[in-house]
Amino acid sequence: MSFIDHLEALRWHIVRALIFVMVAAVLIFVFIDPIFANVIMGPTRNDFISYRALCSLSHLLRMGESLCMPPIKMSLQVTSVSGTFMSSISIAFVGALIIAVPYLVYEVWRFVKPALKQNELKYTRGVIFWVSLFFFLGAAFGYFLMAPFTFNFLANYTLGNVGMLDYRPTLSDYLDTLIDITLGAGLAFELPMASWVLSKMGIITPNFLRTYRKYAYVVLLIIAAVITPSPDWGSQLVVVIPLVLLYEISIMISARVVKKEAKKMAEWS
Repeated sequence: MSFIDHLEALRWHIVRALIFVMVAAVLIFVFIDPIFANVIMGPTRNDFISYRALCSLSHLLRMGESLCMPPIKMSLQVTSVSGTFMSSISIAFVGALIIAVPYLVYEVWRFVKPALKQNELKYTRGVIFWVSLFFFLGAAFGYFLMAPFTFNFLANYTLGNVGMLDYRPTLSDYLDTLIDITLGAGLAFELPMASWVLSKMGIITPNFLRTYRKYAYVVLLIIAAVITPSPDWGSQLVVVIPLVLLYEISIMISARVVKKEAKKMAEWS
């Protein structure tokens, strides 16, 4: 194919992806009220499933109230005439992007597939499933765990005399924070897939990841300490354990890839 033919093929992949996202966004916009009340504002409600589950877990493990969070106090405000409408548009499109992740990965794979050799195609088996799975696991981790911890901490954080400040964040600020946490966690959970790809390319090795493991753990502990609402070890472990497991999974994936590549080189020699 010529360069122009490649651009034409890419154009149709982009068009199909945009159509899928637009349809999903319209469907979300139609049901925007229940989605906003139950999904978007979920982490600000005291009866949110994560708050109840963590408190029940704390009692089950005989940890007292260490994982029980204080009641959240947050009322949002809109400071522009078009604020609510634009927020609805943002919710619809971000939600559509999250839903469309498997299809978007599929379109990328279809575009790249013709350039792959037959022996390279076997390495792409299941790539759509695994990329989507890790992203959705990360998004769920961000929404159900990191977001409640973050909003609960920020909503109950005080500065100086309580009566001096009127804590009323804007709706757009709240949405930006929720989106950043959810999408950021979704992308962070792609670390195993990134480890697989980079190991295939020879950029990283399991020894490299093991060497810097202690530094990675320190960074993860700092992140957990910042976003958890209390200084006790129990609440911090709830956040840091999944991140540590993710790092260890990346090491195992990298080790498996390097082992297979070494075996392949030995067979060729």
